[in-house]
Formats: sequence, C-alpha cells, structure tokens
Amino acid sequence: MNLLERMQKLSSPLSPPVPKIEGYIVRLIGMTIEARGLEVAIGDNCRIMLDEEDSIEAEVVGFSGDSIFLMPLHPVEGLVAGARVLPLGAARMVPVGNELLGRVINGIGEPLDSLGPLNVKHRVSLAGETINPLDRHPISEPLNVGIRAINALLTVGKGQRIGLFAGSGVGKSVLLGMMTRSTDADITVVGLIGERGREVKEFIEHNLGAEGLAKSVVVASPADDSPLMRLRASQLCTRIAEYYRSQGKSVLLLVDSLTRYAQAQREIALAIGEPPATKGYPPSVFSKLPKLVERAGNDATGKGSITAFYTVLTEGDDQQDPIADAARAILDGHIVLSRTLAEQGHYPAIDVEASISRAMPQIVDETQLAAAMRFRQLMSKFSQNEDLISIGAYVAGSDPDTDTAISSMPTMRKFLQQGLRESVGMRESQQWLYTALQPVEPVVPAPAAK
Repeated sequence: MNLLERMQKLSSPLSPPVPKIEGYIVRLIGMTIEARGLEVAIGDNCRIMLDEEDSIEAEVVGFSGDSIFLMPLHPVEGLVAGARVLPLGAARMVPVGNELLGRVINGIGEPLDSLGPLNVKHRVSLAGETINPLDRHPISEPLNVGIRAINALLTVGKGQRIGLFAGSGVGKSVLLGMMTRSTDADITVVGLIGERGREVKEFIEHNLGAEGLAKSVVVASPADDSPLMRLRASQLCTRIAEYYRSQGKSVLLLVDSLTRYAQAQREIALAIGEPPATKGYPPSVFSKLPKLVERAGNDATGKGSITAFYTVLTEGDDQQDPIADAARAILDGHIVLSRTLAEQGHYPAIDVEASISRAMPQIVDETQLAAAMRFRQLMSKFSQNEDLISIGAYVAGSDPDTDTAISSMPTMRKFLQQGLRESVGMRESQQWLYTALQPVEPVVPAPAAK
C-alpha cells in the first residue's frame, strides 16, 4: 500500500457501531406480552429481563402498529411494566444427532433427564426443508409394527402417516408403546405433547422400556408447559425425525397428541386476537396442521423415510370433532379405538370397521387384500345382527354370510386381541388372518340312544 492510499484510508470517516435496539414491556394480558420499541420479525426470539440476572425467552407471534406481541416460553412471575426486551434474532438452533438417542429433552432441546449435557455436534434450524410433492418417493414397502390386527387388516407402509383416534383412557399410549418396541425402524422419535406430567415417566418406563428407549429420542412437553413450548416440542420432534431421514434412516415418529398441538396454537391465536371459527378454533389452527403433518413421509431418494403415528383425542368420543375431521382429511389413514371394546377388556381396542389404511392396496398382494375385505364384511354382518343373535331371535340359515360370521367370530376376536408384550411379524399376522376366516363347522348333536 503506497502513501496516498494509506492517507485516504486514514482520512475516511469511521463507521459508527450499530446500536443494539432494545424494547420495553407495556402490557401483559393473559399469556400475551405487548412490547414497543423493537424492530423484529415474526418468529424471532427475544429475551425479557426480569432483573439484572434473571430473564425469560419469548417469541414474536404478532404485531399491531408499533406494538409487538410476544409469547413466553417460561412462566412470567416477576415480570414488571417497563422491563427491557432484547432481540436475539431468528429462532434458536436445535440439537440433532446420535447423541440424542436414549435421551429425554424438552421443546427447546434442553435435557430433562439426569444424564448430563447433550454434547451434540450438529444443530439445525427448527424449520424443516419443504420437499416437492413430485419428488417424494411413493409408499411401496410395508412396515411391520408388531400389531397383528394392523399388520393384516390395516397394513402400514414406510413413509405413511396414520392417525390414532380415540377418547381419553382407551389405550392410545399403550398401543404406541407396543409399536415402539416392535416396529422395524432404525430410529424412533416420540413426542409427548400436552399430556399429564405423570404419564411422561410412565410411558418411558412402562410402555417404552429400556430396550425401546435405547433407540429412541423422547421430546416431552407436559400440559403445564406454556402453549409456545408445546408448539415447539411438536416441531422439534418432527425436525429431529427429518434429520435422521436425511441420513437415510427409517424413522418411526410418534406424536401424542396432535390435538394438544392444535390446542396450543388455539391458545396462542386467541391470545393475540385472532377470531375463533369452528368450535373455538381459529383458522390458523387448520393451516398449521398440514404444515406439520406434511413434513413426514418419504424423502426424494427413497432411502430415508418417516412413518408417523399421530394420536387424535376425540372429545366425548365424537369422531366429528373439528380437529379429528381435519386430521382425517390430511392423513394417509386412521385407526379408531373403541371405548366399548376397551370396556369389554378387548385390547388393543381397534374398531376395524371404522378404520382404514389408504396405502394398503398398493403395498399388499391380492390375496391379503381380499382376505382383509372378507374379514370386514363378516364383522359388519355380525354387528348388524348382533342384537338378534344375543336374544336368540336369529334363525340359522337366514343368511349364509351371517352364519359364517357367527361361526368364525370366536376365532376372529382372538385374532384381534393381543398381549401387551406380544409382538407379531408381518407373515405371521397374515397366517393368523387366513386361519381366522376359516369357518368353524357347527356341532351337530349326537342322536339320543334308544
């Protein structure tokens, strides 16, 4: 550098440092914090200073004029008017990698177990990559989930998205635990969203077990967490599953429950003033459901896949609940659990007639498909005439299909029931199905001795 260039550089005006713009709290209504003086975008993170040492994290969820609406991740005890708000920029990066296997974390990737820090090597954005629908690999390979009735009658394919529809206390979590231990998947990601805190430990110890936890990542956000934390936990478990899929892994994603995710979004939307639409659910709820669900499935290469099971809580066993109805439309099938069957001690309490797998015709052979349809027909015939049969008013020979259903019903019911620790493979499930359809010959009484 010559003397002239050096003099020009020294004489050029220095760039003043960009001041860090801070805001302040002006109002708190319910769960919504209103701040002013900030220049932030939707989805950005902020830190609210409670005092010189303590602070809470919040996310920008809306704005109106000069006012910015924030939703906190943690309780807001100690918050005062005029508290400083520091912008942190875009949403935080979340941990991914094999270091998460066997661990239990919360909605922002912090460990909940007592196994120390995560020490992950990779962190990614919470927002996943969108796959062109024309680039997705089709569902072409069946997936063994270890449940006889599902394998044979409601066959699930790799990359399929299935809903488990049921009221409270019918056995959704138990069925998820059975599938976690038995499904032929490389990695299992479990999202426990908005459930009772007691159920988190019970699911891990009793339903998942040490063997299931060893190949699983559990993301837990119980009911007493803030709605934003529950929302992030749902997105985090999906993001972790996407990471493993990008590594060519076959991933089983279990989210319990999709209804709690929708309710968390409803709480946030109503708090910032969005008008309710269907049964108190704002329109944003129904736009966020497909954005979450569509992230599961096969990738473009066909090597990695996310097979997802979402539990849907039907309030009062109402299958026309708005969330249940919306979920049915965007999922690749649904498995309905019946309270009547559960009360009879019939587990898993799968209502075969009300359930369907939309991918099944493309992934099973014609023999199994025909057998599954025949099984449904016989179940339907028996249900239609059950009252007449129970009171002895049905006359044998009136309908051949009903006669076959009556003779086969004991075997068919045995086929549908399964022990909690029992795991049945795909081929064995098919053999059970064919055996269950073989009618039992009626017992003809011996002639009386003369």
